[in-house]
Amino acid sequence: MQLSERQHAILKLLRQGAGTLSSGDLTHRFDVSVQTIRKDLNELSDQGLVKRVHGGITLPVQSHNLSFSNRQVINLEAKKCIARKVAEAIPEGASVFLGIGTTPQQIARELVHHNSLTVVTNNLNAALVLCQNDNIDTYLAGGRIRPSDQDLMGEDTTQFLRKFQVNYGIFGVGGLAENGALLDFSPEESHISAAIMGNCEQRILVADKSKYLRSAPIRTGQMTDIDRFYIDELPEALAPACEAAGVDIIECGGCLV
Repeated sequence: MQLSERQHAILKLLRQGAGTLSSGDLTHRFDVSVQTIRKDLNELSDQGLVKRVHGGITLPVQSHNLSFSNRQVINLEAKKCIARKVAEAIPEGASVFLGIGTTPQQIARELVHHNSLTVVTNNLNAALVLCQNDNIDTYLAGGRIRPSDQDLMGEDTTQFLRKFQVNYGIFGVGGLAENGALLDFSPEESHISAAIMGNCEQRILVADKSKYLRSAPIRTGQMTDIDRFYIDELPEALAPACEAAGVDIIECGGCLV
């Protein structure tokens, strides 16, 4: 389901605030009826984006990621902007890891216009896009297919990625903690990201701001483990952790205007 402009705004307020919003405050802020806000909140809750509590909503505590179809539409324009900025920074002839997720999928759609790239990925959608260009050598890892995420996982996948040493390692995360911790939903996902970070010259994290304060149970790393961070808009509370880690921040929200 495509989120409405108001639903996107509700999610933004929830993440920028203390993680709790009341229905009364929302009806006031958006000047709509209680019934309208209730419908918005119910739809957000049905998609796992918020948790309904008495009188309002909170951020959900999640041990599993949202469905792939939901993630494809959440902050889609922001993901496209991030993808364009990342692709602009990748030179012709480079070698690249592309990790799992919907933002790397968008990056593949931008990179398909490059020539003489070598791309290693476990992202099925990314591989299908890139194979449309005969001048891109695409290596797809083997392993167990996760139909819900349209990627490959497992020890065989991780070992395959470790065979390569590339120029740019591009990956996403399940969530970002306020202290800069990089979070994932399973040990398998974490192992994939670790393999990417450990076998590249430039470690590039891509995440739209919806990942900030999103809970996930596995700690994959810290901001000190990455070199560049592409995000549509850096949350103010996350800035100190990025600054302390010396991460190069590229905010991509300008192309949304």
